[in-house]
Amino acid sequence: VGIVVFGSDTAIKEGSNVTRTGAIVAVTVGTEMLGRVVDALGVPLDGKGEVASGKSRRVEAKAPGIIARKSVHEPMQTGVKAVDSLVPIGRGQRELIIGDRQTGKTAIAIDLILNQKRPWREHDPVYCVYVAIGQKRSTVAQLVQILSEQMAMAYSIVVAATASDPAPLQFLAPYSGCAMGEYFRDNGMHAAIIYDDLSKQAVAYRQMSLLLRRPPGREAFPGDVFYLHSRLLERAAKRSDHTGAGSFTALPVIETQAGDVSAYIPTNVISITDGQICLETELFYRGIRPAINVGLSVSRVGSAAQLKAMKQLCGSLKLELAQYREVAAFAQFGSDLDAATQSLLNRGARLT
Repeated sequence: VGIVVFGSDTAIKEGSNVTRTGAIVAVTVGTEMLGRVVDALGVPLDGKGEVASGKSRRVEAKAPGIIARKSVHEPMQTGVKAVDSLVPIGRGQRELIIGDRQTGKTAIAIDLILNQKRPWREHDPVYCVYVAIGQKRSTVAQLVQILSEQMAMAYSIVVAATASDPAPLQFLAPYSGCAMGEYFRDNGMHAAIIYDDLSKQAVAYRQMSLLLRRPPGREAFPGDVFYLHSRLLERAAKRSDHTGAGSFTALPVIETQAGDVSAYIPTNVISITDGQICLETELFYRGIRPAINVGLSVSRVGSAAQLKAMKQLCGSLKLELAQYREVAAFAQFGSDLDAATQSLLNRGARLT
């Protein structure tokens, strides 16, 4: 049996009495949480006082069963053309955003939140939960400011476990945010959650496990690090009609080291999710933003979660871009190109 401290350990002294509460960790949930910034235990950090909600929910919950689910079929508009056309996301999907640091991963996530303003005005809201794990406080403050200025906090919740918070809080934050989003899913509403980023949660979990003397495995991560992420991401789902037809979309973010997508944590999360958006440093510095590598990015839900008009327009787009990349590599060697090749190169350059 191990004990972890959620919070400051400075007041703990030898000989202090310890009592059990007999309760399992739970957080406050409900529409009253919208517009608030809270920590991993649901305690407000924005100085606006207590959250006036009588509802709470366990942080760890079982994912919906097979019968309670439905296949993803409703589009989730991100507002990023490259994503909506080539790697469409549906309500209830789990789409990974993966890339090196400073490639615009958080920018895509923020765009998605800001783009939900229109459905919110049209009374078909997608409530957004943003979980910041191991980030600088200044970064989180900047994000909250952007969301507030754009009136996006009205349908958003920010859960922050910053770099200065202890590892147990960074480990717990995604589960707390997930519980808040599940409330909307189970009440027939739509929600989306962004975990920014799960690499830092895995590092916090490794730190906890090593201190608890658990045997380390590959890259010193404990043996159950796959289960850490799978039990979290399986909770995102599209509910069937007889269970309320709500949806909960998950967008986990993973930071790679020098573009290594085949490292331990990235491969784990890729295998759990329904597709990934790969961002590349090289494309970012070439001025292609968002720096999405269309060849590596995929959405396993595909055109099932796309509007009919978008489906017709973008049907051949991926093929054209693949042909362009192939021809562009050879075009560097020769100067005199035939008209068809030149036309393909021009169109490809316009599309990227």
